[in-house]
Amino acid sequence: MRLGPHELSSNLFLSPLAGYTNLPMRLTLRELGGLGWVTTDLVNARSLIERNPVALKLAATAPGDHPMAIQLFGSVPEEMRDAAVICEQLGAQAVDINMGCPVKKVVNIGGGSAMMTELDKTAALVRGMIAAVKIPVTAKMRLGWDDDNLTAPDLARVLEDTGVAAIFVHGRTRAQGFSGGVNLAGIRAVVEAVQRIPVVGNGDVTTPAAAQHMIAETGCAGVSIGRGAFYDPWIFRRTDNLLRTGELLPEPDFAERLRVMRRHFERYIEFYGEAHGARLFRKVAPWYAKRFGPSKPFKRSIITITSAADFEAAIAEYLAWRAQFCDERGELLEKFQPAPMVASFMREPGEAGVFERDAIPVPKGPVDTW
Repeated sequence: MRLGPHELSSNLFLSPLAGYTNLPMRLTLRELGGLGWVTTDLVNARSLIERNPVALKLAATAPGDHPMAIQLFGSVPEEMRDAAVICEQLGAQAVDINMGCPVKKVVNIGGGSAMMTELDKTAALVRGMIAAVKIPVTAKMRLGWDDDNLTAPDLARVLEDTGVAAIFVHGRTRAQGFSGGVNLAGIRAVVEAVQRIPVVGNGDVTTPAAAQHMIAETGCAGVSIGRGAFYDPWIFRRTDNLLRTGELLPEPDFAERLRVMRRHFERYIEFYGEAHGARLFRKVAPWYAKRFGPSKPFKRSIITITSAADFEAAIAEYLAWRAQFCDERGELLEKFQPAPMVASFMREPGEAGVFERDAIPVPKGPVDTW
């Protein structure tokens, strides 16, 4: 697959996930293989222009993090243009415009999903960004504001005419938030609306089979994975292998999960400093633990860590406790094994132990209250 001048190693993308898709996570996922392109957490254009330390941290990159895009949100054409220039200076291979975020604080300034409601105004903003930089400009959108305003196909045609290099589309409306299922027919309508540029599908891809299903049903050129990658960091390697060979690789064992979690933690410490990095990792480690088997004591202790020593102590205590559920080789007894992950579209009614989309936490209640 190509994105602008870039030939990608796979057609699999990491979606921005607010608070999680930082540099430590991106480097960890890349090391596991199969990931063709990453996008940073969404960055406020004005904050980047003002060189706000938080914005610069979100946009930070490093060797091994390429190709990557910095995702911007905002609605002031001059600010978005100037922020795009800064992204190019910071070493990004592309600038991605957030036209899909449903959160009120983003929408209220005319960014995110609000950009899908005024096509002419949005097109003018995008043209200014494209004219200001040499790197590709892409757009991430939803299907529309609500079911009565499914503007994504029309917006995709307008953006193709302005010169965007690719479109990423989440198969829900702004009004849906994260409720309900992804509308694959809606994604297919966006694919069919453009003539030259790739359309990348997104939403509810939590297993390799779900990615394969989305491509087959929509004709999209690639798949972007957000929450599913946080639940299963190996999803890109396993999906890439499935798409290339038809073979589904086994899930990693406990030793591999522990190794990768440790490396992820080390990168947090390197990037944020020990105390702050340890505190931030409190919300990361429990996701690894979801596939450890019995793990309640670990989840209780890991959310109190303030140092690398605390992290290792929590692991040591957990390993000693976990031994009671293992055989003489240290492997979990069969009755304690986590259930295999199954794509939501494959689940039978009443089937127990499969991966559920709702296991990934998302904002609850009406979108306007987020």
